[in-house]
Formats: sequence, structure tokens, C-alpha cells
Amino acid sequence: MTTHTRQPAGPGQGLTVADAMAPCDYQIADDSTVDRANDILHSAHVEYLLVRDHNGRCEGLVTRTALHPFLTRSWYTERTAISSTRHQRGPFAWPTMDLSLAATAMRLKHLAVWPVVDDDGFLLGVLTADHAAGLLATTAAAATAA
Repeated sequence: MTTHTRQPAGPGQGLTVADAMAPCDYQIADDSTVDRANDILHSAHVEYLLVRDHNGRCEGLVTRTALHPFLTRSWYTERTAISSTRHQRGPFAWPTMDLSLAATAMRLKHLAVWPVVDDDGFLLGVLTADHAAGLLATTAAAATAA
């Protein structure tokens, strides 16, 4: 089991990913088909689904954009498993990670959403770039005003 130590906080920050993560209600098994994932994305009006493996651990995140190439041929979507698609895979964020570090990593990787997992790889929630940036800006403004 891997443990993560709290990273040193930046000036006036001290926030961790746990402070900014949100729950994620929509997940799909990695052996589900692209067609099934597309149905869930459309019916739930969401832009992404978290992908979990057969043990329930987080494997990654699939977006509408990533599924688009597979949706051009209907027969292909009925047979293609999510695990065969190109989707965002780890490494993932962990709750004790410094929020400013996570925001920087997301910016560098061009991630809008990043899964947050525990030490065993089970999903705890998601971190969105917009929420992290907003929380960091609010905290920085409050620290400047103080």
C-alpha cells in the first residue's frame, strides 16, 4: 500500500485536492461497450464517465470527444469495449495532494477533469480545473486582503 504525504503548501494556500474534489455519480465498467457509454452520456447529459476495472478500481475517464471516432460506424460501437478506446488513464490525483500542484499538473496535461483515488486505486471523486482555479483564486484574494 502506498501512502502519500501532504505536500508543502504554497504561500497562503494550504489547500488539498480533498478540499476541492466533487463526487462523481456516473461510472462505467471497462468491459461495457462504446454504444452503452454513449447512451449514458446522452441520457445523463454529462461530458465524461469514469471507467472502472473488474475489481472496481478507477481505470480512467472517457469523454464524448474520445468516443466520437467509434460512433461513426454503428456496428463498431456495439462490439467495442471502453477498455479498447483511447481514454484518459492514470496517474490520478490523490486527496492529500496540494491543490496548487494538482492545478498546475492539470494545466500542463490539458485536463479539464481529473479522477481522485485512494491509495488502493478506488475512486473518491473528481477534481475539475475550473473549480480548482476558482478556489485557489478565492484563497489567494482572501490572503491578499488579510
